Amino acid sequence: MGLESSAEKGINQFKLPSAQFSQMHHQDEKDAHTKQHAERLDAEDPLRDLRNEFIIPTKADLKRKTLTKTSNDDLSKEPCIYLCGNSLGLQPRRTLDRVNSHLSAWATKGVLGHFAVHEDSSLPAFIHVDDVAAEQIAPIVGASRGEVAVMETLTANLHFLMASFYRPTKEKYKIMIEGKAFPSDHYAVESQIRHHGLDPASAMVLITPSPGNATFTTPEVLNMIEVHAATTALIVLPGIQYYTGQYFDIETITAYAHSQGILIGWDLAHAVGNIDVRLHDWNVDFAAWCNYKYLNAGPGAIGGLFVHSMHGQVDIDAESRGETGFQPRLSGWWGGDKATRFKMDNHFVPIPGAAGYQVGNPSALALTALTASLEVFAMTSMSAIRRKSLSLTSYLEHLLLLESFPISSSSGAHSNELPYSIITPSSPEERGAQLSIKLLPGLLEGVMAELEVQGVVVDERKPDVVRVAPAPLYNTHGEVWEFVKIFREACERVKGGKAAGRGSVMVDGGKDEKGGWSEIK
Repeated sequence: MGLESSAEKGINQFKLPSAQFSQMHHQDEKDAHTKQHAERLDAEDPLRDLRNEFIIPTKADLKRKTLTKTSNDDLSKEPCIYLCGNSLGLQPRRTLDRVNSHLSAWATKGVLGHFAVHEDSSLPAFIHVDDVAAEQIAPIVGASRGEVAVMETLTANLHFLMASFYRPTKEKYKIMIEGKAFPSDHYAVESQIRHHGLDPASAMVLITPSPGNATFTTPEVLNMIEVHAATTALIVLPGIQYYTGQYFDIETITAYAHSQGILIGWDLAHAVGNIDVRLHDWNVDFAAWCNYKYLNAGPGAIGGLFVHSMHGQVDIDAESRGETGFQPRLSGWWGGDKATRFKMDNHFVPIPGAAGYQVGNPSALALTALTASLEVFAMTSMSAIRRKSLSLTSYLEHLLLLESFPISSSSGAHSNELPYSIITPSSPEERGAQLSIKLLPGLLEGVMAELEVQGVVVDERKPDVVRVAPAPLYNTHGEVWEFVKIFREACERVKGGKAAGRGSVMVDGGKDEKGGWSEIK
């Protein structure tokens, strides 16, 4: 089948940035572990000024029990080390201004704000904010403007898309997903199967890595597709796996699925704004994502979806032939043609493209927060963001795996044996910004508590994984160096029984019976 050569072709496009990193960071191995080296890398970073576009919480901000700053904030100007953009991106400085402008428009215009344009504001009228957001986000996902819609949330969008693209027959009725998909994806697929009167036990195929491995090889995925091709109607996979941080070869897997007559969709929650995806060129059928991680639109932000142009066409003459003329879907008035939307004649003709999948009037407030962040993305390119990301994460990996690193002598007994391993693929082209660090059993809570004391924000996935994700728009090589120093000291202290002995917001939050941090993707 030539699977290996196909996978290699898809991967080779990223070889140059990886090679550039190797040349840049290891030309002087004696120097690479020093803070001075990290500072030089930051001084040479073409994206360094973009950090000023974001509000970096201070250490005092993290500890304070009030929103209002107090006179006791002795560390008020010292920023925390925030390496958690894979869970929630930081707030762009311009967000507050844009949101306040929106609130002012609502306050002073009321319903007329849907159509009003203000001479002293760049904000569009309420009715057009979703169009502006879609236009801004299209280049980030490698799509044309008409292939993208900004709407709803990730799981809701997956449901809308599967309702359209999952059309089971007697012969082809299965949906193939990753065996350890994020639970919401699993629930969505399972419920779609049940909705069609089928049994997930026989209609849901779970792809799992080979025994003893945390990640997949592309040939393993392609082989599973081949085995189940005759009975599979749809494949839904993550662009980047939330737990391990593995980046799937979207182009190769999509092409192979199509060669087997199978439609394929992608959950890009951890990929959008992180890697340089080319959804149109890769012929992806559909995709969905959230915008609160690397796209920095705020907690629970409005989501996005992609529908390839080959599926988004609308034949306005089809009705005369007794046909609908468009891809089946769950419809709502906001997806209707704008020229006839307000006629209220109950005759639905969708907007061509992804916008035709919209159902209800989206929140202009949520869209305004998103477009504020997308303005920052417009100041650079995804290829430049990806280059810096490769540099940051490879530097993080390099420092974590050094046999020795300059840490404080007060951290406890030093050991040459690292108390952790990295389960994210070591090949830079097979991962995004995130590294998932697996600690030895029993260390997680103590290490997370130590990190919190030092003003470090990362997140955990039980039982033993710490996820660390330098975001290239606002993180620096210097922060990576500081994190590794603090993290390795924390590991030594916990191993040596000298830990702080207090809880962690990240760990304890996940213990809440109502659901906490561990429930956030």
